[in-house]
Amino acid sequence: MQNKNCIPESSHDGAHTDRVKRIALFIGKIENADLKVLEKAAELHDVARDLSNHAIEGAKMAREILRSERYDEDFIERVAHCIESHAFSSGIKPQTLEAKILSDADKLDAMGAVGVARTFLFSGERGRTIEDTIAHFDEKLLKLYNLLYTDTAKRLAKRRHEFMVEFYRRIKEELDLKDAEARFDISN
Repeated sequence: MQNKNCIPESSHDGAHTDRVKRIALFIGKIENADLKVLEKAAELHDVARDLSNHAIEGAKMAREILRSERYDEDFIERVAHCIESHAFSSGIKPQTLEAKILSDADKLDAMGAVGVARTFLFSGERGRTIEDTIAHFDEKLLKLYNLLYTDTAKRLAKRRHEFMVEFYRRIKEELDLKDAEARFDISN
């Protein structure tokens, strides 16, 4: 998938989709979810990533894809609901366990060391500065932990969230030169 500047989006590539699928299936096994719905939803969750409102558009595309593959309508609608409600910004709340798990899995891939790496990849793809990227931590990333639905995801996210908080603290400290001021007395 590509942005308007034709730079390949490695922040939302096939590896991201694979990680979300692995996380979703891991949580799904523990939470006793329908793994077939989760697997398809995870595979298709970013199918419309290059479109505005990718969750809504992705659900529409997923319906077409799944109908062409001859899935039954109930399955299709369950997968589509997962996709349309997975995004932080879609405004649609997940109503099913599987939708909650997909939302959690996508958030988990935006947290921790992988999340920090993906954030900087995304910022590079968009030409954002370090300061703009750090603002994204305030606007979204540091809020993700409190938006998780399942207990399993919350347990998985605890260390990832703590890492992001520490990274955020450290990078702000370095950008403000507080790390240097704390080590050197330059008051003369």
